[in-house]
Amino acid sequence: MAKSKVKVKMQSAGAKSVLLSDSVRDDLKLRADRIAAAAGPGFVAEVRWGKGRALASVTATTPDAMRAEANDRVLTKALDAGR
Repeated sequence: MAKSKVKVKMQSAGAKSVLLSDSVRDDLKLRADRIAAAAGPGFVAEVRWGKGRALASVTATTPDAMRAEANDRVLTKALDAGR
């Protein structure tokens, strides 16, 4: 089998505009909301603008949720909900 070389040149301005787009932020919010819902009560999804991209996180906000994460790793188990 012959090897072929493929060169990809990224257009940084184009990539940055995609990472900063509202559609990417909205998609991240939907995914984070699904993960928070799968993790259970006491977990909250948040989306914010970072340096050059949108960021999403899910945080335990109640003592019961913090305990569930510490003991049972419910967020790790809920990651598939974000796919």
